[in-house]
Amino acid sequence: MDKVKATIASTPNEIQGTEADRRSFLKTTLAAGSATAGLSSSTFLARSAHAAGSDIIKVGLVGCGGRGSGAAKDAMTADPGCRLTAIADVFYERMNDGKKNLSKTLGDQYAVTDDQSFSGWECLNQILATDIDVVLLATPPGFRPAQMEAAVKAGKHVFCEKPVAVDPVGVRRVMAASEMAKERGLSVVSGLCWRYDLGVKATMEQIFSGAIGEIVTIQENYLTGTLWSRVPKPEWTPMHNQVLNWLYYRWLSGDHIVEQFIHSLDKAMWLHNDVPPVKCYGTGGRQVRTEEKFGDIYDHFAVVYEWEDGTRCFAQTRQMSECFSETEDFVFGTKGTAKILANSIKGETNWRYEGNKPSMYELEHVALMNSIRRGEALNNGDYMSKSTLMAIMGREAAYSGQVITWKDMMESDMKLGPDDIAWGEAPEVAVPMPGRYRFVEE
Repeated sequence: MDKVKATIASTPNEIQGTEADRRSFLKTTLAAGSATAGLSSSTFLARSAHAAGSDIIKVGLVGCGGRGSGAAKDAMTADPGCRLTAIADVFYERMNDGKKNLSKTLGDQYAVTDDQSFSGWECLNQILATDIDVVLLATPPGFRPAQMEAAVKAGKHVFCEKPVAVDPVGVRRVMAASEMAKERGLSVVSGLCWRYDLGVKATMEQIFSGAIGEIVTIQENYLTGTLWSRVPKPEWTPMHNQVLNWLYYRWLSGDHIVEQFIHSLDKAMWLHNDVPPVKCYGTGGRQVRTEEKFGDIYDHFAVVYEWEDGTRCFAQTRQMSECFSETEDFVFGTKGTAKILANSIKGETNWRYEGNKPSMYELEHVALMNSIRRGEALNNGDYMSKSTLMAIMGREAAYSGQVITWKDMMESDMKLGPDDIAWGEAPEVAVPMPGRYRFVEE
């Protein structure tokens, strides 16, 4: 499974202007917002030599789609001492397009040569054999556990996009790799970007300090539109089609409750101090996206998660066009209500975050590069694994129509996708039907 393919999500850019302007803005606003973020100003953009004894941090990118290219740009913005020195994608065309695009946008920080450019199913192993210090993993989630494990074994610091897996076996593999990274002093930073957003962090701090009293209920809404799909070409094999349209195949994406809604579920986990729910139940299905081209995933989910302390999270996600849209985290407490993305609280305490809002995508990489320069490993492995498993848990509850427990997930041998991947045939597509589908049979 050491395979690679590009992710195609876009990265909003919240800081405009020249690269110098952006770095200056980051440094200034992060220092000003350090009290809110819980970090000292000296944490950001440190200029001491990194652990390898050089002022240059060499970065490799795996997955040259929109999200991967965005991550490379964010890493370069985060630290002027970074250089993109290697690039890889399973598709030669995407790798080559990535090189053309990044060579124009990164300027002097682009240092990729032809012999540091890799494509094909072995490209991950090839890029890890180079002298990069950091690898950015921005490929479909189904490939991520093997890639994360290989990167840590190769002694590389890791930026790992969300989610980290599509099944319980994969999550436990990432958990083990994260522990290995701790033992080796390697940083692992997650693409669960809201954990790095200054406004969200400030709102969480208000909640944790008692601004809304005791948490009673959480409502997570991620009601959004549809995403892209690619029309198959005559020369594509079934595997080409599934990999290039990876969003619609659960062995590659985990379904959208895992691939996209994880951002919201991660905040519910965060609100519980990263203690997972004990069980969940829910519903879901394919009401609009029913065509064969949409693979085997659902277009809507509604899941109720329950914690040991009695609190619940009512979680809804939908990908449909021409419908009401809303993405927000509502936290209901005994003394008030918080909207996390709106950075606001109403109740006995009325509060709104008014501080700086640099790009959370860049802050992830600021934290990563700073940890390398300081020689103080940063490891997001625990929460990125738990939040992924929470999302998978909800998916399986909706698919099966049964109550699924955290214990079920931690003990499950479910593994989606083939062990060996090659162009040609692809996994069979079958849409899960509640009442017929059985979680234990996977």
